[in-house]
Amino acid sequence: MSSPSPNLKSELALLLLLATLWGASYSLIKLGVATIPPITLIAARTAIAGVLLLLVIQARGLSMPLDARIWAGFLAQAGLNSVLPFTLIAWAERTVDAGMATILNATTPIFTFLLTVCLTRHETVTARKAVGVVAGIVGTGLIIGLEAFSGLGQQLGAQLALVAATVCYAGAAIFGKRFHDLDPMLPAAGSLLCGAMILIPISLVIDAPWTLTPSSQSIAALVALSVASTALAFTIYFRLVKTLGSVGTTAQAYMRVPIGVALGVLFLGETLTASAWAGFACVVVGVAAMTIPAKPRPARA
Repeated sequence: MSSPSPNLKSELALLLLLATLWGASYSLIKLGVATIPPITLIAARTAIAGVLLLLVIQARGLSMPLDARIWAGFLAQAGLNSVLPFTLIAWAERTVDAGMATILNATTPIFTFLLTVCLTRHETVTARKAVGVVAGIVGTGLIIGLEAFSGLGQQLGAQLALVAATVCYAGAAIFGKRFHDLDPMLPAAGSLLCGAMILIPISLVIDAPWTLTPSSQSIAALVALSVASTALAFTIYFRLVKTLGSVGTTAQAYMRVPIGVALGVLFLGETLTASAWAGFACVVVGVAAMTIPAKPRPARA
């Protein structure tokens, strides 16, 4: 087998970097919410990342659209892609480990497929996709554990919040298709800026940020989360969509699972239960089945 070309090697290296940046975001959120309330943390994250992406857009010689209808779409996309999921994840990680958050959030392709089948109905149900859906659902159930059935688990609410955030991401993937005529970085920046405009006033009223005394560790985590895991990650993502295609780029969805779990174990001292490890394996199998393209069948003579 011939080795990948130099260009392909660089793109695969960027894909691994993207998975690392997004996998690390859960550990960074865990460190951030230690002394910064979730709403304030996410308000700052969306504002910093949105401004940085806006600078990248200007450097590329592009300009944001002026159509009010497009910005209305950005506002709706912000609710699905940043305001709700970012806040739910940050709130959940006050009690849930970063590794578990990584695993549960990796089921986005599965929920995207389910929503697509139920709403737009343009996805075909193949045997492999069905296996992926079942494996992902089983994995999610194993991770949440028997607490979901007893209703007595201390982390049940937080775990369900993570699943709800995943469903939001799935809805954002479907809703975001309406922006196919725009450069992908424009809706990303627009939705982040709209998210900041929603969250900053809420943060001012609820958290009174001027009264907070965040630790230097939380501030550093917020900066890294905004610059690296959001602005830089989006920039790399949009490049890979053009070079590797949308299907190839979705490989990060299952690559970031072991990376995110490993970072939580190494740097935060987290551990997973036996059922969570089993769920971890099921989620990786399920997401891989949903995202890795099938080999085309040879044509018959």
